[in-house]
Amino acid sequence: MEVNDALSDKAKKDLLLVARARRGDGKAYAALMNRYRDTIYFLMLRMTGNASDAEDLTIEAFGKAFRSIDTYTPDFAFSTWLFRIATNNCIDFIRKKRMSPSALDQQQDDEEEITASLQSDLPGPDEIMINDQKVKRLREVIEQLKPIYRDLIELRYFREFSYEEIAAEMNIPVGTVKARLNRAKGLLYEIYLKTEKR
Repeated sequence: MEVNDALSDKAKKDLLLVARARRGDGKAYAALMNRYRDTIYFLMLRMTGNASDAEDLTIEAFGKAFRSIDTYTPDFAFSTWLFRIATNNCIDFIRKKRMSPSALDQQQDDEEEITASLQSDLPGPDEIMINDQKVKRLREVIEQLKPIYRDLIELRYFREFSYEEIAAEMNIPVGTVKARLNRAKGLLYEIYLKTEKR
């Protein structure tokens, strides 16, 4: 796979993972998913306003991307391609869920806005979301969680523990870890919405 010199170092590393994934390397698929799962999840959450739908749509986005990974070309970053798949899939989901004309008009506006942002010359969505200001803002929101949820978020998303490692660290079953993390993400979104309205 020929590397586009205009790509960032992160995007070039993604290309290496994509090449390995195409050869059937499961660890490469896992690495790509770990890199972008949370960013995709929060994008889906923002678009749907529903934690359960966001979780399902995140899984669907990776499923669609991985099934068609052979069609990806390095003319642009893998993250941009993945975000486009996730966004288009989410827009389709919302359209099916809300079939009223006003909702469709709103989704058309949203689609145009998202498409414009993907086609602009600004940094990719992953680079925009992962900057100092956003991390600081996220930290402020996380601080408002109860300690039990705050610790889970810290271990999972900042220290990058696996579910099994968190279960061992907190002495709770893996299923409880997953359930509490889902609850924590839902609470985070609620807090975020409240603070944005101030």
